[in-house]
Amino acid sequence: MNTGNGAAALVPEQRLRRLELTVTRRLAGLLRGQYAGLLPGPGTEPAGSREYRPGEDEVRRIDWAVTARTATPHVRDTIAERELVVQVLVDGSASMDFGTVALEKRELAVAAVAAIGFLTAGAGNRLGAELLGPHGTRRFPARAGRAHLLGVLHAFLAAPRATEGSGSPTLAAALRGLRRGLWRRGLVVVVSDFLDERTWAAELRRLARRHQVIAVEVTDPRELALPDVGLLTVVDPETGRRQEIPTGSKRLRERFAAAAAEQRRAVRDALRAAGAAHVALRTDRDWVADLARHVLAQRRLAHRGGPR
Repeated sequence: MNTGNGAAALVPEQRLRRLELTVTRRLAGLLRGQYAGLLPGPGTEPAGSREYRPGEDEVRRIDWAVTARTATPHVRDTIAERELVVQVLVDGSASMDFGTVALEKRELAVAAVAAIGFLTAGAGNRLGAELLGPHGTRRFPARAGRAHLLGVLHAFLAAPRATEGSGSPTLAAALRGLRRGLWRRGLVVVVSDFLDERTWAAELRRLARRHQVIAVEVTDPRELALPDVGLLTVVDPETGRRQEIPTGSKRLRERFAAAAAEQRRAVRDALRAAGAAHVALRTDRDWVADLARHVLAQRRLAHRGGPR
């Protein structure tokens, strides 16, 4: 990974080895015994019904057929699956080839996939992956083992970058294809900056109806605030459009920051409305610590019986 200290010069194998050590040393043990992986909670296999407990059970889990038959509210019980299937969708569009601090958003996305892969690895657990790129979606079938995970990560690092203005398939189309290809319930992780048109929200909502979904949002600080550097030429990586911006204007910088903040709020609201767990990672922050905080928060919610 490009960490600003010469790591960018490492060959992919060395970069992956360093990444693996970072994940296993700092996050190992967080998920021990959790078959639900990064999103612990109720399983997906039915295991009968029991009486509803107010304040403890979610209303959406009420078994209406049993409730009508017994005249007493009942909820569906589930059991955790003993084998976890994790499916990862990584946005490799042109907007991800951007970074102004320690690493690019693309590299941070690979780091997130590595953490998910290493932490959910276990007997029988399998990981599948899809990379959305300028020429379509590249798919890797779900398989178990460290060698498979390292192969996926190596392919992500070596994937060709999109050229300016080349465009790429939409995130919504990739989510639609992913949903249609999944026949078994599992954990789905979507890694993106979610800067695509928000037609992806409806597809993400459909995906979350059947699967547990984590949305990993990747951002860079320069997407949230403009520096005061005089006349700045900016390029839209998706369309290739160029525009000169007078960053010396304080009012313009404030308007940009307000618009960027509103955009990110809209993304967070769309993710929440879709029923996905939201993890925010930034290129200027400790992504390992941010991911660990999310894991621990989800485990506390699961232990208290709260919503996922």
